[in-house]
Amino acid sequence: MGLGPLEIGLIILAILLLFGYKKLPDASRSLGRSLRIFKGEMKGMKDDDVRAKDAATTTPVRGEIVAPASSPSDDLNIRLQEEARTAELRAAELRARADQARAADGSR
Repeated sequence: MGLGPLEIGLIILAILLLFGYKKLPDASRSLGRSLRIFKGEMKGMKDDDVRAKDAATTTPVRGEIVAPASSPSDDLNIRLQEEARTAELRAAELRARADQARAADGSR
């Protein structure tokens, strides 16, 4: 029980009526991009799984200190915390400059 040529033609006609012939290339292009992104993410997840298995199966040499394996989410959290600290320091610096400018304007 497959799709015959009549059913395929009706499906194509319905798609053309819904989207119009002008927007169809844009819709197909964005669908292709979405699929490419999805495939890339799936490949990344598989690579992460392989790395995690490799890290778990490697045994340290006697006396060697092994750091715990960090996951990409741990790296992201650390980077975000560093960016937050940097932003807080920058905001404090700007507040201090603004206070100095107000004090200088008040003394004039």
